[in-house]
Amino acid sequence: MDLDAFVAANELSWRSLDFLTKKATLTASEARQLVELYERTSTHLSMIRSSAPDPTLVTSLSALLARARRRMGRSNRGVGRRFLDFFTDMFPAVLYQQRWWWISVTVVSYVFAGLMAWWIIQNPQIHELIGDPGTIKSVVEHDFEYYYYEHAHSDFAALVWTNNAWVAAQEVAYGVTGFGVLFVLFQNMTNVAVMAALMIYYGKAALFWGLILPHGLLELQAVFVAGGAGLSLFWSWVSPGDRTRLASFGQRGRQVVVIVLGLVVTLFISGLIEGFVTPSGLPVWVRLMIGTTAWLAFLAYALILGRKKYQQGIDGDVEQWRRSAESVTVA
Repeated sequence: MDLDAFVAANELSWRSLDFLTKKATLTASEARQLVELYERTSTHLSMIRSSAPDPTLVTSLSALLARARRRMGRSNRGVGRRFLDFFTDMFPAVLYQQRWWWISVTVVSYVFAGLMAWWIIQNPQIHELIGDPGTIKSVVEHDFEYYYYEHAHSDFAALVWTNNAWVAAQEVAYGVTGFGVLFVLFQNMTNVAVMAALMIYYGKAALFWGLILPHGLLELQAVFVAGGAGLSLFWSWVSPGDRTRLASFGQRGRQVVVIVLGLVVTLFISGLIEGFVTPSGLPVWVRLMIGTTAWLAFLAYALILGRKKYQQGIDGDVEQWRRSAESVTVA
């Protein structure tokens, strides 16, 4: 490499990068230019180190890149603004990006639960495998309904939130294997199917739907989103495409973290509904309307707002300059 010619050809870019790192505020165009110049200068440094390692130039460019990294990482936004940006931009964008995973999980789970409930209803002889007649009678006539009334509203909401968050966390954690996610989903939907079948068979269908639907629509949707995230995490290393398995897994893992954080709030809302609305004295139709509204609002949030944010280029991953920095190879 002709180092003098290389410096002459790229010195203007380095000066421009240095100028942008020193500006107090940047416009959107300048911010994009900063990222581009950072990537370009990182490549220049790698080429110099591998072909013509001039110590002075290497030190100068390394310092310039360090200043640029600090400038790109700097933010004048407060914690409140970051929190707002997460829920108005990042979380819905990732939900939309992963929509086919959780929509598929939702459809398959409901079909599975419906078929299992139908099978149990059509074959009452297998009820004895579920429990003895006395236990089933107690569950149908008393225990299922009493479950929603035995605790104080606030305590019950906290209990439900903790339990559902644990289920969602398991689905994500088991995403490395894939099979664990399917097991958790199978276990949960089997429980729903068995309870639905028993309540319907013994003439308690109205009571069952009146208690399960107000909170269950949003709660189960959150569980399905977590399940879809776990399965997508599994698939990211099974079929990484044109990236390495580690890079594919890392990129999907960062998006899954966004989903986990967002579902904490989603499950908190469903917990509030289950703790305060489901056992309330409100008419059944009012409770159903509240639950349905919350569920439809989540779908609109994920598919309408999420589509808008995703089309704006938000993907839930770390900033482009950080990904570029990780990929630069320095000899």
